[in-house]
Amino acid sequence: MRHARPIAVFDLDNTLAGTAHRQRFLERRPRDWAAFFAAAPEDPPLARGVALCRQAAEECEIVYLTGRPERCRRDTVAWLTAQGLPEGRIHMRRNSDFRPARHTKLEVLRRLGRDREIRMLVDDDELVCDAAEQAGFRVVRARWAVASEALEDAQEKEGRT
Repeated sequence: MRHARPIAVFDLDNTLAGTAHRQRFLERRPRDWAAFFAAAPEDPPLARGVALCRQAAEECEIVYLTGRPERCRRDTVAWLTAQGLPEGRIHMRRNSDFRPARHTKLEVLRRLGRDREIRMLVDDDELVCDAAEQAGFRVVRARWAVASEALEDAQEKEGRT
């Protein structure tokens, strides 16, 4: 039986939070993941994503689905609160899970969709969006942040965010 209130699922990095200021940590070799995630609390909010999230909360339960590792939970919760974003469950990657985001996120979407309507997924990762659409989910492609080749490579090949 489906609950009456649908779910709107939002990614964080480059969907709600601007990561341009911390891309430099991924452009060097070896990549400095600790510094990349340590800088996340300084992310500026992305106005289009934040507005869409607030609007969706009028009709939907908000769920945050991020490739950030679990060890970033405290900073992530504090950032969401500081931005005045709606409360919602946060699904994060296990610290030791380095599978591509298109696999980990689709797994969570399918689990959420078993007994709830997923109204939309909002994400900037084109491969995640493609996989979600192919699985039958409605997708809003977050194309309002500056794309980062280093981040895209990391999401797909290293499964780090």
